[in-house]
Amino acid sequence: LLNINVGGKLFQIAYKVLAQYPITRLGKLALYTDPMKKLQLCDDYLVQKNEYFFDRDPSIFHYIFHFYRSGVLWVMDEMCPSNFVEEIEYWGIHLKYSQRCCRILLEEKRDELSEYLKIEKELEAELEPLESGTQFDGKFLGRFRKMVWNLIENPYSSVPAKIIAVMSSFFVLISIVGMTLSTVDEMKNKTGKMWMEQIEMICAIFFTSEYLMRLISSSSFRNFLRAAFNAIDLVAILPFYIQILFENLDDGDMQYHEELHKVENVSKLGKVLKLIKLMRIFRILKLARHSTGLRAFSFTMRQCYQQVCCLLLFIAMGVFTFSALIHSVEHDVPGTGFTSIPCAWWWAAVSLSTVGYGDTVPDTILGRMVAFFCISFGIILNGMPISILYNKFSDYYAKLKAHEMSQ
Repeated sequence: LLNINVGGKLFQIAYKVLAQYPITRLGKLALYTDPMKKLQLCDDYLVQKNEYFFDRDPSIFHYIFHFYRSGVLWVMDEMCPSNFVEEIEYWGIHLKYSQRCCRILLEEKRDELSEYLKIEKELEAELEPLESGTQFDGKFLGRFRKMVWNLIENPYSSVPAKIIAVMSSFFVLISIVGMTLSTVDEMKNKTGKMWMEQIEMICAIFFTSEYLMRLISSSSFRNFLRAAFNAIDLVAILPFYIQILFENLDDGDMQYHEELHKVENVSKLGKVLKLIKLMRIFRILKLARHSTGLRAFSFTMRQCYQQVCCLLLFIAMGVFTFSALIHSVEHDVPGTGFTSIPCAWWWAAVSLSTVGYGDTVPDTILGRMVAFFCISFGIILNGMPISILYNKFSDYYAKLKAHEMSQ
C-alpha cells in the first residue's frame, strides 16, 4: 500500500491500483523507482511513517481516492467548478473519466461562473471613469486639471461637484421642455420665440462650458473623443451652433435669391435647419451620465442583444406570415383595406403587438380566425422575453447600485 497524506488526512491505495493509471501523478509515484523523481511529485516525504505528503485540498481528494478505487470520477453540485478542475489537473486526472451527466453539469456551472465574472467585470467598468485622479500627477497644470476633473466626473467628491451634476440634469430637462414648448402655437409669437431663444442660448452656454471643462481635465485627447458620453455631449451642443450658422447663411441667401427670384434653395435650407433643431432631442441621453437606471437599461440591451434580435426576427416572421394569410382571405371582399400584402403589414404589426389600432379590420369569418391566431401568437411572443429582460435589468440595476455605494 502507498501511504498518502493529503492536507493532514491519511489515505492508503494499493500500488497495483495506481499502476493502472500511469499518466496520473499518483500513478507515476507508484511506478517510479528513483527516489529523487518521487520527491519531485510530492511536497514532502515522512521517512518514519513512509508517507508522501501533498499540500492539497483533502475534501476534493476524497473523489480522487474514489476514482482510483472504482474507475469513475464523481462530481458534486456543491463544489466550485474552477477549484475542482484545478485539483484534478494537479493530480493528472482527465475530466473524461467522469460520468456524462456530471461532466455536462460541471461544464454548465463553469460557463455560468465565467459569464458571471465577465458581467461583474463589465459592470465595474461601466462605473469606472475613463480618467483617474492619479493620471494628473506630474502633468501640466495637473493639480488644476484634477480639481476640474473631480468637479465634472466625480459628483461624490464634494458638494460643488454634486451641485454641478444636479445642474447638468436640470439644464437637460429645461432644454427639452423649451424645445417642446417652441412647437406650441401660442409660443410662436415674437415674445415666445425670444424667450425660447434665450433659454436655448443659456442651456447651450452651460453645455459648452461643461464640455470644455471635460476636455481640459482629460489626460488623453484620443480617449476623450472615443468615449460615448463625450460624443453625446458634443451632439447636445452642436445643433445650437449649426443653427446659428445656417440662419446666417439663410439670411444671406435670402437677399441673394430675392434679387434673382429663386427661393427653392432657401426652402431646402429651412428643412435642413428643422432637422438640425430636431437633433436637440438627443440631449436627453445626457441624463444617462448620472442615472443608474438608464445605465442599467443600456447595459441590459448590450448583454441581451441576441435575445432582442431574435425577438425582432420572430416579429418580422409573424408580420410576413399573417399579412400573407389575411390578404389571401380578405382580398376579394369589396372595400377591403387588405388590397396587397404590403398593405396588410401594418395590420399584422399592430395585431402582433396587441395594440390593435383598429383602422383596418377583417370582415370575413376566416379573416377573424386569422386575426385571432395572430393576436394569440403576439401575446405568446411578447410574453416570453419580457420576464428575462426584466429580471436581468433588475439584477444589473441592483449590482450597479451596489458598486456605486461601494465606490
